Amino acid sequence: MNLVTATIVISALLSTILITVSFWLPQMNPDHEKLSPYECGFDPLGSARLPFSLRFFLVAILFLLFDLEIALLLPLPWGDQLSTPLMTFSWAFIILALLTLGLIYEWTQGGLEWAE
Repeated sequence: MNLVTATIVISALLSTILITVSFWLPQMNPDHEKLSPYECGFDPLGSARLPFSLRFFLVAILFLLFDLEIALLLPLPWGDQLSTPLMTFSWAFIILALLTLGLIYEWTQGGLEWAE
């Protein structure tokens, strides 16, 4: 058996086992919160003109900002194949330093505090 066939067989077998276990393993105890279309705590049948929590919005925006900027580091493993890998890692360090400084600034300004 060659390597490609073995990889396909192992992948198919592992997928089948995981699919089977995922149907048997979970506990089916639905409650009111899980049956609602929104699990975030908003009432879907209420008025759409209710005030929105600005704190929730800011935390969500901060999460998206830091999450998307981490995507800039995804091509980093290929950086060591360039002619100057030190330059690539320097830019990655600068990006991480800016993200860390931004996080520290938000933390000290109280932007990550959920409750007042």
